Amino acid sequence: LPDIAPADRPDAAARLLSREVDLDAAQRAEMIAAAFSVLDDARFAPVFGPGSRAEVALTGSAPDLPSGVSINGRIDRLVVTPERVLVVDYKTNRPAPDVIEAVDPAYVLQAAVYVAVLKRLYPDRPVEAALVWTDGPKLMPIPQAMLEAALAP
Repeated sequence: LPDIAPADRPDAAARLLSREVDLDAAQRAEMIAAAFSVLDDARFAPVFGPGSRAEVALTGSAPDLPSGVSINGRIDRLVVTPERVLVVDYKTNRPAPDVIEAVDPAYVLQAAVYVAVLKRLYPDRPVEAALVWTDGPKLMPIPQAMLEAALAP
C-alpha cells in the first residue's frame, strides 16, 4: 500500500484482502484499519518515504555471524538514505510489548542478522533496526547494544 497513491489505497486494500477466504468482513476491516493506522501516522513517515522499499530479498553472510552461517531472507521494509540504512520488521502480536526488553528474542536476533549482513553492503553509514507493531501502532527502535548482544556467542 505505501507505493500506491493515498486516494487509491482503500480500494487496493479491500481488493488485496478479498482474496483471503479465511477472513470474514470484520477481520478484513480490522486488518485494513490496522494498516492505515500505521500508514497515516507521521511517526512512520521515514519508513514509507523516499528511499524505502517493501519485501526486499537479502542473501549473504557477515563476520558478526557464526562461521559458515549465511542467510536467505526477506526484509519487510528497507530504508536506504545517504545518512543511514533502516531495517523494519512488521509484527502483529496482540498486545504489542510496551518496552523493547519484552520483545521475543527471536525477533531481535532476526533483525541483528539482517543488520550484520547489511553493514557489509553499506559500510559508509549506520545500519539500524526497528519493529513496527500494528497493535498501537508503535515504532520500536532496537538499540545497537541489543542487536550486538543477540549475536554474541
